[in-house]
Amino acid sequence: MAHRRRPLVTALALNTGALAVEIAAGIPAKSLSLVMDGVHNLSDEVALGFLVLAYTLRVGLSGRLLRFANLFNSLGLLAISGVLVWRAFERLHRPEAVAGMVPVIVGLIAAAANWGVARALRAPAAEDAAIRLAYVHNLGDTLVSLAPVVAGALTLASGNPSVDPLVALGIAGAIILPTLRTVAGFHGELVWPENVTCGHEPGQVG
Repeated sequence: MAHRRRPLVTALALNTGALAVEIAAGIPAKSLSLVMDGVHNLSDEVALGFLVLAYTLRVGLSGRLLRFANLFNSLGLLAISGVLVWRAFERLHRPEAVAGMVPVIVGLIAAAANWGVARALRAPAAEDAAIRLAYVHNLGDTLVSLAPVVAGALTLASGNPSVDPLVALGIAGAIILPTLRTVAGFHGELVWPENVTCGHEPGQVG
């Protein structure tokens, strides 16, 4: 299973970098769109961490870890998004000034990192539903991470602080809908994964 574990470790490292930069920059800049994308990456961080463990430990325990990974990468993601949607509506009622240049720069960095995560997961995603779920999310994240860039640019151009929470709501929609579609399409395989094994023929090295 090492051929699946290696790209997962690479993806986890890239996601960690994007998460740290977005949260560290988004909070002082008061950019809810940037924080929304960062928290989204936090959910991916936990799921990727569980996936790395799942392909490191013995098969029985790996199956249970995959279920935890799928839970954090789907239901957990939906719950976190719901909380941030509520926070975005609050921000629309009580706008706060946003440092527009910060989400522009950090959003571009995060988009590059998410593209790297998706690229690392592309090959193993073809043969594993749990990795495919992470791949689909991170492929979408590449575009979603550009939303704070748009929010920052529009805030700088218009001076209107309400742009940022509106974009944050758009990010929430881009997170929730693909997640629901992916879970519905692979529900049985994701909840009860039975393929936590190497796809090679017996005798080949994993």
